[in-house]
Amino acid sequence: MKSFFSSFRKSANEFTNLRSLSITGIFIAMSVVLESVTINTPYFKISFAYLAAACIGMLFGPTVGFASGLICDVLGFMVNPAGAPFLPIYTLVQGLSGLIYGAVLYRKTDYSLISRKTEKLESVKKKSGLSVQFFVRIVIAKLLNITFINIFINTALNMHYGFIPKQAYSAAIVARVLKNLIQLAADIPLMFVILPTVFVIYKRTFGKKAAA
Repeated sequence: MKSFFSSFRKSANEFTNLRSLSITGIFIAMSVVLESVTINTPYFKISFAYLAAACIGMLFGPTVGFASGLICDVLGFMVNPAGAPFLPIYTLVQGLSGLIYGAVLYRKTDYSLISRKTEKLESVKKKSGLSVQFFVRIVIAKLLNITFINIFINTALNMHYGFIPKQAYSAAIVARVLKNLIQLAADIPLMFVILPTVFVIYKRTFGKKAAA
């Protein structure tokens, strides 16, 4: 538990690092671009902006992830308001999503569930700094976002603000569950490819200066 809360403090320290701020800014810009091509339906939306949020959380932690989520939502609304009113509660939810990615993925690349007797896998781990547990954490982070953010919180807020009729709440939940299960099949493989690639490039570029 102490280690969990210390990750927020370490993440907050990233705000004092110009490199961290610069790279976070790049990912925020990517997120806004990806969010602008979101596919919207009455009950849910399909977006790949989560990839940028996951990368920020992985590299710079939950505090930076939360702050960048807030910024992404505000900038996304300014770039593409889509005729909807600005509601700060959705901004907080976006921040919470980034926090979840950071809390689960930040500084978790060095802990391994791989048996040290398995030389081939150990070799891969030593070269990349990644481990089986890192990929497990990717799945956990995505499932937490899907369950608490996409399915329950966003659906409840949409109903509260009248975007979804109260009598259609059950149908909306079912639709969101089905949509997220289907998209999960695409999201997880994408995250398995994108996140390790970003981490390895970041580590090789900045070496010991990179957060691991």
